[in-house]
Amino acid sequence: MSRLGRIIVEAVAHTYGRDEVLRRLSHPFWFQSFGAVMGMDWHSSGITTSVMGALKRGLEPVRWELGIHVCGGRGRHSRKTPDELKALGDRLGIDGAQLTRHSRLVAKVDSAAVHDGFQIYLHSFVVTDDGNWTVVQQGMSPERKLARRYHWLSEGLDSFVDDPHAAIAGMPHETNIINLADHRAKQSRDAQVELVNAGPDAVLPHLHMPLHHDVRSGNVVMSRLRGALTAAANRCPVDFTELLLTRGVGQRTVEALALVAEVIHGAPNRFTDPARFSYAHGGKDGHPFPVPLKVYDKTISVLRGAVDAAKLGNDDKLAAIKRLDREARRMERVAQTGISFDELIRRERKRSADYGGRTVFGWAKNSMSASAERKAPAKNQESAQLSLWSDAVVR
Repeated sequence: MSRLGRIIVEAVAHTYGRDEVLRRLSHPFWFQSFGAVMGMDWHSSGITTSVMGALKRGLEPVRWELGIHVCGGRGRHSRKTPDELKALGDRLGIDGAQLTRHSRLVAKVDSAAVHDGFQIYLHSFVVTDDGNWTVVQQGMSPERKLARRYHWLSEGLDSFVDDPHAAIAGMPHETNIINLADHRAKQSRDAQVELVNAGPDAVLPHLHMPLHHDVRSGNVVMSRLRGALTAAANRCPVDFTELLLTRGVGQRTVEALALVAEVIHGAPNRFTDPARFSYAHGGKDGHPFPVPLKVYDKTISVLRGAVDAAKLGNDDKLAAIKRLDREARRMERVAQTGISFDELIRRERKRSADYGGRTVFGWAKNSMSASAERKAPAKNQESAQLSLWSDAVVR
């Protein structure tokens, strides 16, 4: 996750600038999709700690070159945030004291001004060399065993106590919420009187996750997923054979790359179904299928090569990945029928061992060999394309 997260951030920063990385991290739907495409359980509250922890580790070797720094973290690491920001300010010549003040204000608002039953235990402060920042915080409700995530963005932030959040993601709490950071609580703030029933659920965008952890067809916009699969089938022989020239990159890797490309280039309204991005690299809990480590490694290899080439002035490989994303959106309009979500997942599970499938419970075992599956008659054209996963390998 550290390796893939780093490369995606590098690609976004190279293509759209450092501030766009901050904007993406402050958007709850993109953040959830980012975690899912990295192989984290799409529904787990642990996606927040895993993504931010992976980014802090992954960006550490390149943060001075990239100009993006991840401070703080979970538990005791969050308490180190002021010292990290002060040291950063001294080295970069930016106002570290002001950044420290902002960090404390953000933590204080979500822990003291917003009484929603969630106790803050993670505080990740991401800052650029220019002094712009985003904060991702997470709170836990011990009684309900649920988490809530709070997103902040310095861009456009006029007040820390008047609708300051970029977004809040989490299940509504059963009890009344006292939110003194709501704009409707101005008179109450002035008079130090609490405002009840004005919770962060009024803040948009708000990410609502279902109670079930498995990935179901209703959680995925199939036209978007079919568009990515069809684009992969169409572009793999054209762009990726001639342009990427990475040995071992086949149909399945390009399908994963199509979803990664959308995370890099997609607009915010593309991430309303974050579960869809779990198709790229599965989930470590086995939902929707075990993480295919061979595919994961190839995705990292292709992206690493593209980003490294771009740093040397050759953007052709990154451009090919962007074209893959553009083709997926074009095919989305016409790829309305084909293989069902459930059948797609069954196929992936059957071949999981061939792709080096693994979960936290161990290695995957095939229920049907890939060779036997390829001999089975395809039900339709898309099924025939999908049956070429193991064969369409760039030599």
